[in-house]
Amino acid sequence: MDGAVLVIAANEPVPQPQTREHLMALQMLGMKHIVIVQNKVELVDDQKALESYHAIKRFAAGTVAENAVVIPISAQNRVNVDAVLEAIEAYIPTPQRDPNAPPLMQILRSFDVNKPGTRVQDLKGGVVGGTLLQGELKVGDEIEIRPGLVDGEPQPLFTKIRSLGTSAGFVEKVKPGGLVAIGTALDPALTKSDSLLGSVVGHPNTLPPILKSLSMSVQLFETAVGSPDLVKVEKIRSGEALRLNIGTAVTLGNVKAARDDIVEVALRRPVCAEKGAKVAISRRIGDRWRLIGAGVLY
Repeated sequence: MDGAVLVIAANEPVPQPQTREHLMALQMLGMKHIVIVQNKVELVDDQKALESYHAIKRFAAGTVAENAVVIPISAQNRVNVDAVLEAIEAYIPTPQRDPNAPPLMQILRSFDVNKPGTRVQDLKGGVVGGTLLQGELKVGDEIEIRPGLVDGEPQPLFTKIRSLGTSAGFVEKVKPGGLVAIGTALDPALTKSDSLLGSVVGHPNTLPPILKSLSMSVQLFETAVGSPDLVKVEKIRSGEALRLNIGTAVTLGNVKAARDDIVEVALRRPVCAEKGAKVAISRRIGDRWRLIGAGVLY
């Protein structure tokens, strides 16, 4: 992400559990380019809107969003939407990109675009979608998808880009920013039902390594995020199960060792990541996984 728009409803108590979780995620990522939108002001009177505004400022105090602008809007009535667009331009600058960096895309979706009953000669290759983090991709490029198939031993996939789709339509090349859909020459059976979610895409032999276990330095929150009750976060223990989010990959793992702020985890599903990658750490609390902290691979 280059920045974030944090949307908070004016007619609800601040913060809601999900709002707290989202802000903690931004804090974990070190995201400083934030615009706060106070939506649904048409559902409250002036006094309630003002009280909500002060609650938002108290909630943001001491976080990466402390100095973020707060814009009251009514999305339903399209009031102040122009102010939000202006704030995005003013407070979320487009970073400089290195076009010569090796391309790296995280897969957020993978699917089969063919309708049932399509004749074999008319079948289109599988499609993967996600965000290009760096570099450029062009139609005709040879690409690798890693870790690829993960039933048993990881099996990277190699294919060619047949098409590139963006919000602006089909293009010949893409750069970082926004979502992109890559039409490939892969058997669509390999990409259906988001089966490649969490893999990364790039030129062959340029991608980060496949990890079946990892070591990370961790920083735990004082309380678990996302729970209505403020549950105190205990230290990570050897033998416990964790859920880890690394880029678009989600995997479960068992803690092999935990000492001070260093944790070693054996993964049930391999991931493709490099040193310095950020990890969101969740623990099972009650019947749900709750965010308890962040880690950095080393």
